[in-house]
Amino acid sequence: QVQLVESGGGLVQAGGSLRLSCAASGSIFSSNALGWYRQAPGKQREFVASITVGGSTIYADSVKGRFTISRDNAKNTVYLQMNSLKLEDTAVYYCNTIFVPRYWGQGTQVTVSS
Repeated sequence: QVQLVESGGGLVQAGGSLRLSCAASGSIFSSNALGWYRQAPGKQREFVASITVGGSTIYADSVKGRFTISRDNAKNTVYLQMNSLKLEDTAVYYCNTIFVPRYWGQGTQVTVSS
């Protein structure tokens, strides 16, 4: 009954790139704006990026110009392409519905090294 599954995290060097994936159930994917949140150690969870069913996107100021969120309707998957990664991007990244985030899972760890 898992609704959303994040994957793609890992260890990358500062300035590098990483692509996260969020596989969603069809009913959730087709009916909700989806997006990414992240939580760094000792800090509150924060919004990163979102995308609506129609493809409209919103980004946190901290990632604008570096991250790109997208949807693949055939695969019921949301992606987060992360470029020019910084040390402060290190966090556990979570995928969830946006307007009512109902499906917190385990997330995927992104670690950026110097």
